[in-house]
Amino acid sequence: MARRVKARHGFTAWAVLVYAFLYLPILVMVIFAFNKPSAPALAAFHGSNVCSIPPAQIGNITVWNGFTSCWFSAGLHDPTYIPAILVSLQIAAVASVISTLLGLGAALALARMKPRLRAPFDTLVYLALVVPEIVIAVALLIFFVQARNYVHAFPALGKGTILLGQVVFNASVAMLIIRARFVGMGDSLEEAAYDLGSGPLATFRQVTLPRLMPAIVAAALLSFTFSFDDYIVPAFTNGTTNTWPIVLFSAVRFGLTPAVNALATIMLGVTVLAIIITAVLLRRSRVQATPRQEQAGGLDAALGMR
Repeated sequence: MARRVKARHGFTAWAVLVYAFLYLPILVMVIFAFNKPSAPALAAFHGSNVCSIPPAQIGNITVWNGFTSCWFSAGLHDPTYIPAILVSLQIAAVASVISTLLGLGAALALARMKPRLRAPFDTLVYLALVVPEIVIAVALLIFFVQARNYVHAFPALGKGTILLGQVVFNASVAMLIIRARFVGMGDSLEEAAYDLGSGPLATFRQVTLPRLMPAIVAAALLSFTFSFDDYIVPAFTNGTTNTWPIVLFSAVRFGLTPAVNALATIMLGVTVLAIIITAVLLRRSRVQATPRQEQAGGLDAALGMR
């Protein structure tokens, strides 16, 4: 018993160290989003807004110089950042809608397929998730360039190609979330609706869709989050279009200011909020399994793999 208690405390301490290693740098970033310019920069500055000091004159901002919240306003009013934020919001919103619709259709179809017919499609879905994103980005770039050369109606590198690249990954994520919910809730209510004379469309609209709605919303939120803060795929497929992560990375390389930390903090807050909402919706979407589903429980059953 004593050994078990010591082991439990040891694992708890190790978990605390791991989480501290992962999240302390993020906490430092958030704290330094409220950092003032250096004392020499403030002494040489004669304006009213200290956050308007040019990056080349801001001084050492890697040490704490005092508290100010003006960097958030400076970042959000910067003409370099605002267009990139709007582009990222537009792409993420459209990508989340398309990905969720594709994921919904794929989840409904694959859950009812025979295992032999479903296996190739499952392989494609899981490959999109396990293949390194850098490989997907390079492949998308080559494909988009070649497609543009042979089919002139194909969009050039820009918003359209970024959107297509985001949908490739996000549709797979949305499909897994919705499919797990669809398989887990069973088909007893649908069969009852059919027995009462309801048609396929009416059954889907009145029975299936309302029960799937928490998973659909969760899939849409996750798709939006993944698309909004993705850097690798847009960096290869953007052409001359700049998204917010690309602009932030460029700002880190050329002229770092606490405004970058402020914008990254905003992005972090939006991402965490979306994840919390998604987790709550997924938790509420769980239903009590039937006896037959309890016998066929497990992750593979929840994903519709058996």
